[in-house]
Amino acid sequence: MKNVKCECGHINHEGTVLCEACGKPIEGNQHIDGNDDNKVLNMRYEGSARRSRTYKRTIIDKTWNFFSSVKVGVWLIALALIAAAIGTIYPQEEFKNSVLPSSQFYEEQYGLTGKIFYQLGFHNLYSSWWFVTLIALIGISLVICSIDRVVPLYRALKNQKAKRHEIFVRRQRFFSETEQTSDEDRQTFMNNLRKRRYKITEDDGHILAEKNRFSRWGPYVNHIGLIIILIASILRMFDFMHTEGYVWVREGETKVVPTTDQEYYIKNEKFIYETYDRNDERFQEALKNEEFNVPSNFQTNVVIYKVKEKVTLGQEPELEEVARGEIRLNQPLTFDGYSAYQSGTQLRSEYNLISFNVENGEGQQIGMFEFRPNDDQRTYELGNDYKAEIQEYYPQFEITENGPSSFSKFPRNPGIIFEITGPNVEGERYFYLNEDVVPLSDDNEFQVSLEDTQLITASGLIIKKDYSLPFFLIGATIFMIGVAQGLYWHHRRVWLHPKDGKLLVAGHTNKNWFGLQKDIEASLKDTNIEMVKDQQEKF
Repeated sequence: MKNVKCECGHINHEGTVLCEACGKPIEGNQHIDGNDDNKVLNMRYEGSARRSRTYKRTIIDKTWNFFSSVKVGVWLIALALIAAAIGTIYPQEEFKNSVLPSSQFYEEQYGLTGKIFYQLGFHNLYSSWWFVTLIALIGISLVICSIDRVVPLYRALKNQKAKRHEIFVRRQRFFSETEQTSDEDRQTFMNNLRKRRYKITEDDGHILAEKNRFSRWGPYVNHIGLIIILIASILRMFDFMHTEGYVWVREGETKVVPTTDQEYYIKNEKFIYETYDRNDERFQEALKNEEFNVPSNFQTNVVIYKVKEKVTLGQEPELEEVARGEIRLNQPLTFDGYSAYQSGTQLRSEYNLISFNVENGEGQQIGMFEFRPNDDQRTYELGNDYKAEIQEYYPQFEITENGPSSFSKFPRNPGIIFEITGPNVEGERYFYLNEDVVPLSDDNEFQVSLEDTQLITASGLIIKKDYSLPFFLIGATIFMIGVAQGLYWHHRRVWLHPKDGKLLVAGHTNKNWFGLQKDIEASLKDTNIEMVKDQQEKF
């Protein structure tokens, strides 16, 4: 490593453009920030030595330089955003409402694009190795970008002196030269700067007035917040930090809570669907153009159970109630670190009960039986040795080339073939479909009619445990602090440099040059010191 000693005595790191102490341009390094052809000094990063602009020899140097590029960071973020956008085209694997394996579901449901979506891993995007790698690369880029800039910037600002080299002062964007000044003018100028909250540092008659240096760290505070957010997003891959599952639970049904390793069960006791009252004066104006009723409440009343003891495979577990409550949109039920959210609903979409009335040829009732699609019972006693037996059941009936079949296992359009037997009756078969009972032969003795049907609602619930949210909150808070820090405050400096009876005044800021000019203009009031001029326009 080659250090450079300035005539002021300060030892600068290799690659330094402007001396960290006095600001004199280092000969031979001005090409780094383009100062050769620019009369006004390039003050970016205070002309300090950045590793990415200095060392380009080894593979480590080249890797560092690659990730220190802002363009590379922007491209990585853009790729992550594009990937996340593509991942929303079709549902993620955990949210697909199908029993089909993912390898078949996406192709059958969405065709060729669905197949490509699955094969590229977009069906499980946020835990895929390549997306996590992309997030990690963004984090590496942020860390290297920050270190590459913040360390030399901090060193340069810490080492800066009030006594600056004349070349440094003359080549600032704001500059003025006054032939004759008095100590009273200089004192008035300093007092006015103090009133405007500038911190004054004096060295052998040379003055540095500075304020809002902390704003220079705003972008790096942003980076810290983003790095925390990225770490939180990676931690979500691990089950101890984040688990999330989706479950459909019908009214009256008890199911295993997903992602809990069969430790918890959830029962849907009742689903409540409410709409806004069109006769209510509060809603009449808003609802007058609505053709259909507007829902006001989706609510699932649930009970959460916990398994008392682990059981062997096939054994019914013993459950104990741990929570009971109502789940509404954006009002989850929490239990043991988990939260249950109302996410979806299939309103009165499945048959829960179909009851039949059986009469003989004389119109006398023989009996009734109730078929429940979600129960295993398939034989029903009608009394007096008569009985009904379900022979074929198709939850979602359809006709295919191979005959009757079922589109899915959910009883949304059930087709039922059943047989009635009794004393001196060999058996008469009937077919139920679309709330109509059809005898399968012309000489059936019994008369079977539909008595009643009951439809139930299935609630779609998200069960989530997320310990990463505090990290996201901390990261977002730090990020917003950095945004405010760099957006609403600006680092402003004013130098007073006496030289051979003259007074040189220079000013620099990282943002809002007009604001700095107004500060200097107000501070020079009632003095004979020349107002600074913008040399950017001159040169």
